[in-house]
Amino acid sequence: MKICILSRRPSLYSTQRLVESARERGHDVIVVDPLKCHMNITSSKPAVHFGDQILDDIDAVIPRIGASITFYGTAVLRQFEMMGVFCVNESVAITRSRDKLRALQIFSRKGIGMPISSFAHSTKMTKDLIKMVGGAPLVIKLLEGTQGRGVVLAETAKAAESVIDAFRGMDAHFLVQAFVKESSGEDIRCLVIGDKCVAAMMRTAKEGEFRSNLHLGATARPVKITPTERKEAVRAARALGLNVAGVDLMRGKSGPLVIEVNSSPGLKGIENCTHKNVAGMIVEFIEKNLENSSNRTRGKG
Repeated sequence: MKICILSRRPSLYSTQRLVESARERGHDVIVVDPLKCHMNITSSKPAVHFGDQILDDIDAVIPRIGASITFYGTAVLRQFEMMGVFCVNESVAITRSRDKLRALQIFSRKGIGMPISSFAHSTKMTKDLIKMVGGAPLVIKLLEGTQGRGVVLAETAKAAESVIDAFRGMDAHFLVQAFVKESSGEDIRCLVIGDKCVAAMMRTAKEGEFRSNLHLGATARPVKITPTERKEAVRAARALGLNVAGVDLMRGKSGPLVIEVNSSPGLKGIENCTHKNVAGMIVEFIEKNLENSSNRTRGKG
């Protein structure tokens, strides 16, 4: 089997581990920078070109598409889909996960637990947005933010109004969400592959910080999740149509709350923390599902 990994940087840990795992299982692997691809869009024989190569012998694609290149990266991925290539995560599922508002609306429809959220365009609705989520303290989150960037904790209503006014002044789209006090600066990253949560770690924010992203200095430890948390993580990934996903949960008073789903989850933190071969599991998933794939996304919305 020939596997194409769409990644801008072959040196990244996650890309390297996927290459190693695929080769260990006897597969050919090529790492392709999606921004260096160009496409022949035709009804007779669509193709993806990478430099002077025509990528017409690919059996499966593992997309590692960063948020900054979502538009072009998913266009390249979509071209592979048109060619009938099996894609671990399909383009429409990735774009759903990248649109935080759309993802929350899908979770709402599916009855998946999440923090109460509000969204508006009008500057006249600021006080109502704050009221909808139960007042301060609350979290204000840029829709385009990644890795904890663009996420602000407002301790008071006045502070919230100031941040909202600032974001509106930047013409930025943002969500206002209830602050889950009982989470105490902790969340759980669940790694979902297919219909299983294969690994989980508890992330704890550093002192003085409420965001529990590892990039921001948080620490991680293995955690045993409950059957309900396991089920909710899988449901969230399935709702978006993702076969491989990093699902972030908080432990709320009423049960697990999904705060975000990542379609290109980093493997370094979870593999080092849990000592599980997640990259190998992803390759194994391709092996088991390639022949039976209908190449159609499961989720809707």
